[in-house]
Amino acid sequence: MCGRFQLLRPEDIAARFETVNTLPDLAASSDVRPTQPIPVVALGRELALMKWGMARPWEKERPNSAPLINKTLHKLYSTAPRIKEPNAMQFTPAGTLLILDQVDPNKVFEISPADGKVIREVQTESIHGSGITIGDGGAWWITSTKALQGPPVTLKVDPQTGKTLKKWVTPGWGYYGAVTAERGSPSGGHDVKWAGNGRYWMAVPASGRLFLMQGETGQIVRSIPAPVLRTHGLALDGNYLWSVASDFAQIQKLDSRDGRIVGKIQLDKASDPQVHGLEIKDGVLWYCDASKGWVCNLT
Repeated sequence: MCGRFQLLRPEDIAARFETVNTLPDLAASSDVRPTQPIPVVALGRELALMKWGMARPWEKERPNSAPLINKTLHKLYSTAPRIKEPNAMQFTPAGTLLILDQVDPNKVFEISPADGKVIREVQTESIHGSGITIGDGGAWWITSTKALQGPPVTLKVDPQTGKTLKKWVTPGWGYYGAVTAERGSPSGGHDVKWAGNGRYWMAVPASGRLFLMQGETGQIVRSIPAPVLRTHGLALDGNYLWSVASDFAQIQKLDSRDGRIVGKIQLDKASDPQVHGLEIKDGVLWYCDASKGWVCNLT
């Protein structure tokens, strides 16, 4: 679509469509043109600003055109066979490292980041989980990417017992890529990272969005476009999000205000451990490889 249109009463959109949020300072226009931001009612009745017009053919090349950020890869240790499929990671306030094992039903392992020694393990109710973070009160938020029945959910978990304290249907869940209702099961959230003030960021590949969520209600605050189809690990770095593009063997640095890729770390897809879960501590990125069990960092 390349035509223009009128946006005469933007202040009525939230009430008309019963959206879960509002957008301040929306301006009416009698001549909205391609490339201009417009309010759109997205998945989960979120009101979001999106660019008007068709996706241009060269936009799929964005991951390859982003500026390169040079880092040195360090293979630290493999968690296998004790932790078979480390798919997400999160540092604790005590400096230990939480690893979410994707083997169902998922266990969380607390390990020493220096040598990978397991300190304890906690059984959870998550299925094929892809993300873990620690909330303001110390509870864990885990994305159960798949489900035994019903849609995928996001879990608030007791860190001592692994019991589910609350759960919410993950917004934007669905099918993507070659997976359809006839050829697979729906997918929910991938990684989650706590943003403070009771909120967390969550990647949901089927939606094509990264969501900023209210922790205790599971409601959408806002979202930004995902840089690629299959976003995986996340790490929060001030006003920026580091986001894993597993299919490109990249870790992309995004502006959390609009999703713009401002840089990328390019790994060697043939020889480097695959990148799935992601975390950052003291400015150093860490990642884990669910296929071989590797834990790595980048300096």
